[in-house]
Amino acid sequence: MLLTMFDADANVRSSRVIGRGIYRWGGRRTSRARANLQRSFPEFAPHKREQVLRASFEHFTQLVLEVIHTPRIIHPDTWSRRVSITHMGQAIQLLNTGRPVLMVTGHLGNWEVLGYLLAVLGYHVHAIARPIDNPLINQWLLGIREKRGMEIITKWDATERMMQVIDAGEPLAFIADQNAGERGLFVPFFGRMASTYKSVGLLAIRRELPIICGYAHRVGPDCRYELGTQDIIYPHQWQEQDDPLYYITARYMRAIENMVRLRPAQYLWMHRRWKSRPRWEKAGKPMPANVIRQLEALPWMDQPQMDRLLAPTVAEFA
Repeated sequence: MLLTMFDADANVRSSRVIGRGIYRWGGRRTSRARANLQRSFPEFAPHKREQVLRASFEHFTQLVLEVIHTPRIIHPDTWSRRVSITHMGQAIQLLNTGRPVLMVTGHLGNWEVLGYLLAVLGYHVHAIARPIDNPLINQWLLGIREKRGMEIITKWDATERMMQVIDAGEPLAFIADQNAGERGLFVPFFGRMASTYKSVGLLAIRRELPIICGYAHRVGPDCRYELGTQDIIYPHQWQEQDDPLYYITARYMRAIENMVRLRPAQYLWMHRRWKSRPRWEKAGKPMPANVIRQLEALPWMDQPQMDRLLAPTVAEFA
């Protein structure tokens, strides 16, 4: 309540000071983010990577303040002054059909604003989210997220609720770049194999659903955003593949990577995206031939990307 007494844009600008402090004294988090950024953008000069790293911590603290102010600054009368929409034609057509569609994004830009804005525009979006451990903060955040009609599905009742949403012909949204553990599907992400949940792909295959890969990037120093679509995966595209699940999962992670590349300072580099490693890496063995075949079958895969994927060792992720 105290924070919302002040101007939203001024609050968000001030929050960057806190972000710079976390960057300087963040300890393990800063070191992890620096290592992730270095491995993901080896072509960047050291000073440029450090600039991106500092900006990413500033971005994260801005995001927290933006969440607090979202109900005040984005509503039916004001959203057009805060948000620009680009490359959204096909996505809007899909959303307007009244048929179910899957939507994926990552921990980039302001993912909270993305779902909130779609609800403001009249789309009854359902989003999968893990509850926050502190029940008071979780209740407060849930109130913000659902203020305009977006509904949150927790992991405790996800399967049944997801089926109900799809049967009702409504959009189902995922933040799809979390580490999925040792049982996840390992697909490329910034030149390294990353464990990824199979649920999005399995759901798309089972119900023949299109997948919209989108983002809400911040543009400018204040609370202004660009809402866009990076890729749309249609059923006929993965049905033609020998391994549809691998193709879908690798393709939407490629879309998330491309979204990050647009504005790398707006990605949450401190989170442990590459924590889990494939069994062959942990055993110190070469990549299995069947995995190489899966990678080579991806239409966008080229030899430089393959060479980079074959290079990492277990020591790199220690």
